[in-house]
Amino acid sequence: MYNQYSYRLGSETSGIREIFEYGLQQAAIVGKENVFDFSLGNPSIPAPTSVNAAIMDMIQNEDSLLIHGYSSAPGFLDARNAVAKELAERTGTNIQGTDLYFTCGAAPALVSVCKALHIDQHTEILGIAPFFPEYRPFVESTGSRFAYVPADTKDFQIDLKTLESMIHEHTQAVIINSPNNPSGVVFRKETLEQVAAILTKKSAEFGKPIYLISDEPYRELVYDGIEVPWVPSIYKDTIVCYSYSKSLSLPGERMGYIYIPSDMTDAKEVFAAVAGASRVMGHVCSPTLIQRVVARCAYEKPDLEAYDNNRKLLYHGLKKIGYECAYPDGAFYLFVKAPGGDAVAFSEKCKQKNLLVVPSDDFGVKGYFRLCYCVAKETIEKSLPIFEEVFSS
Repeated sequence: MYNQYSYRLGSETSGIREIFEYGLQQAAIVGKENVFDFSLGNPSIPAPTSVNAAIMDMIQNEDSLLIHGYSSAPGFLDARNAVAKELAERTGTNIQGTDLYFTCGAAPALVSVCKALHIDQHTEILGIAPFFPEYRPFVESTGSRFAYVPADTKDFQIDLKTLESMIHEHTQAVIINSPNNPSGVVFRKETLEQVAAILTKKSAEFGKPIYLISDEPYRELVYDGIEVPWVPSIYKDTIVCYSYSKSLSLPGERMGYIYIPSDMTDAKEVFAAVAGASRVMGHVCSPTLIQRVVARCAYEKPDLEAYDNNRKLLYHGLKKIGYECAYPDGAFYLFVKAPGGDAVAFSEKCKQKNLLVVPSDDFGVKGYFRLCYCVAKETIEKSLPIFEEVFSS
């Protein structure tokens, strides 16, 4: 016997991964240069040179037992202090290292928070469509229910009236993601202020805090001088989940953190619950070498020139063909309206020409497809004639 829910998750790969694996198979047949894979958000710019320099310096000059041994469960305090110092300076707030819990990337950070906030079988956590598909299993694996606010396809902000109407006595939290995967849109400060007003009102109505979980792996990936608002300064009951996978191009190192503001409602209790959830999940003590690396590189920012060039090339190229796209302010995704309205059928049509796009159904909205433009510039240039061909067929 085995757990049926886990079996289903393990035997049914995500749509994104399925398309990515198909691309690997096709590359072996027709050559990698003939497969135009826009499926997976795998950073294509190298980590900053300071990251590799820090790794080499520590390996060569520091105590091997220290850099490869266990840290305390939430991470080395001096490393957390270094990250907190940069955050505090950048946001103008009083962030301490003890407010941070280091995690093995953003995924376990989100699961730990969802598990920490789970009360009973009635607990519900809301997402905002379009959303990262893994939010559903992240939430449901804890025993809570996942529901989502339908997408505002006009400008991909948040349908505030529907959000307010969906919050009820068992709503424990709302997850937001900005810059957004899959749309690339950044939520405006006015939007977040209205969300904060709604949550404040509903928290008072139900006599309990309704938390805002801000999933921020793309926080540093923004263009055109766009500002990503610091959400805890807008709504005090905000929990931030962060990853260095995108900002430092370290997806394979599995390094992130949870920030629980000290003035948040029940902050100490929630922090302890997060620690307990992480303990149960077995991922306490994130990779110690990389804890030291991010501490040294806390002030590093990604070089976005290649992503920005790809963004403009792909967006304007598709618009010229006739595609309708949400203009991306950040991240490295383009969300495009599927010709004919059926995103799955369009994706299958593209696959026949080894053009790999992800249909939007798993993101909580139909009729769109996602493109990851963290690819080689040549991939975009060679793919545009194929996009034109499938658009017209």
